[in-house]
Amino acid sequence: MTAKRCMASSSRLAVTEWVERDVYIPGLPVIDIQVLYRTMDRLLEQQEKLEQEIYWAESDLLNQEVDILFFDTPSTYFESEDKNDLKKRGYSKEKRGNLPQVVIGLAVTRDSIPVKHWIFLGNTTHMNTIEKVKSDLVGWRLGRCIFVHDAGMTSEDNLQYLQRAGGHYIVGRKLKSGEPGAESALARKGPYTDIREHLSAREVTLGNGEKRRRFVLVRNAAEEQRQLTARRQIITAVEKKLEELNSRKSRAHTKAVCDLKSHAVYGEYIEKLRDGRLKIDKKKIDEESRYDDKSLIETGDDTPSLVDIVRGYKQLNDVEQAFRTLKTTLELRPTFHSKDDRIR
Repeated sequence: MTAKRCMASSSRLAVTEWVERDVYIPGLPVIDIQVLYRTMDRLLEQQEKLEQEIYWAESDLLNQEVDILFFDTPSTYFESEDKNDLKKRGYSKEKRGNLPQVVIGLAVTRDSIPVKHWIFLGNTTHMNTIEKVKSDLVGWRLGRCIFVHDAGMTSEDNLQYLQRAGGHYIVGRKLKSGEPGAESALARKGPYTDIREHLSAREVTLGNGEKRRRFVLVRNAAEEQRQLTARRQIITAVEKKLEELNSRKSRAHTKAVCDLKSHAVYGEYIEKLRDGRLKIDKKKIDEESRYDDKSLIETGDDTPSLVDIVRGYKQLNDVEQAFRTLKTTLELRPTFHSKDDRIR
């Protein structure tokens, strides 16, 4: 089943046709899928011990010094509607909120070597996975690792929990959140340090003593140009639509006006004047441009250098690519199993 998933991605059930038609396995002309499912059940019973032994064996074999862990929560959805404990409707990264799902937690090393995985209820918020993950890894002597995850899982409770038992974190923060820390970091002036081509950063320290917080403001010149080009295209399209609407004789609140103002992309750049005309909201454009080339990172560790912090967080992109491989190349979704254990 593992070989087939890697060589000819499709559902687990399709392994029967694969063995009969496409591959030659001596002494095995046909295969009983239920036998394989029952074998998976037996493996599931030993999941904790298996994952731990495999991880320690990999660490010895590859001489890994695991000082940093990357964590993300992809999800997989189900086409079937039958109810059970795991399958729930919740926030879907795949925009399939109409279907039940489960949330998968996956922790990997900086070399994308898997460490451990978790299956959470489909309505579990991504912020609520950290405590379970951290506590499970303490027994693996990984409690003091630097934990790296994106802004979607960043909350004050999570950050405090990650620092227990000497642990640390490098996490993304949302610049547009309106949080005082994010606004202060953005407003602070100072020189940037070059990390690599098009990428630079500066450190911003806020507060003192126990309230001291270490932020890194990252600037990506290539991303700035990309976002600037995209916004210009949007504004050009909006101006064309406004010209058509404002040239009409009636200033009545028509369906076309409603559609434009409520448009997911165009609407935020439009304001309505008292005489009924619509115009480009230049204040909104200026506000958005503040964030074009910037992202914000926070760390709870004073040890790593500015360069190491930025590189560590940027590695999360490489790890997220591995997660995308799970869902696309290996066709993890949709899932068709109904029983909780088979889903796991």
